[in-house]
Amino acid sequence: GLAVVQDADGLSDEAMQAIAREFNLSETVFLLEPGNKAYSARMRIFTPHNELPFAGHPVVGAAAMLGEARLGEINTEEDAIVVLEAEIGAIRVGVRVGPNKPPFAEFDLPKLPEELPDAPTSEELSMILGLTSSELGFENHKPSCFGAGLAFIFAPVQNLAAIGKININTDAMKRLLAKERRQLFVYCREAIRADSAYHARMFAPFLGVPEDPATGSAAAAFAGVIMKFDQPAGGTKNYVIEQGVEMGRPSKIHLELVVDGDLRAARIGGSVVQVSKGEIWV
Repeated sequence: GLAVVQDADGLSDEAMQAIAREFNLSETVFLLEPGNKAYSARMRIFTPHNELPFAGHPVVGAAAMLGEARLGEINTEEDAIVVLEAEIGAIRVGVRVGPNKPPFAEFDLPKLPEELPDAPTSEELSMILGLTSSELGFENHKPSCFGAGLAFIFAPVQNLAAIGKININTDAMKRLLAKERRQLFVYCREAIRADSAYHARMFAPFLGVPEDPATGSAAAAFAGVIMKFDQPAGGTKNYVIEQGVEMGRPSKIHLELVVDGDLRAARIGGSVVQVSKGEIWV
């Protein structure tokens, strides 16, 4: 879930953090006047515990809302471009809106993923996940760490049965991952939906998010995992990552890679459904 707060220029840092804590969603986005008038808005992203420099779900949600508002009532499918000013840089988002369908937003990653050191061992991850070492890894996939704005530990597991019975040992996670305070993204090749390439779960207790139903920043970093272990051939490659199923909040994240020897570009996208709106009095 995501909250988007408009007209947030009068709010202090402390007020933004307090509002995000009260919403208690994975992220809360605050939209402010941009420093560059050519941009649509400046955005700040907060979890219940702290501010983030980048997160994919907030970019998709905020851009979809702004694009839909700009186009208004329409009878045919229309496209809009929204540019969001974030700590990581300017993010250009394409928004597609049509009648009787949720808006879809997609953006180019402002930063390509890079591999980071100190990935935990399979034994350490088995303690954190409550799985046996034999249930970790598949094919040539091994535990790794990548970041594209935020750093994630990537833990491959054998199948849906293994990922479904994860029981996070929070004490072990804090003890073994506390130094870098990295989030934990668990994935397998086996998926529920026929169009999904991967099934995933994401755990971020350091950010006040026990489990997240959709994590665009993790999908952005996951592009590095795909390049390292799957080594896709050149061209444009499209993947769907299903997440949030075990929470009863299923989501689909679209990941597009442009490959020419190395990863040249990557895009994240998804559809957005508004469930409620209101006003905050401060």
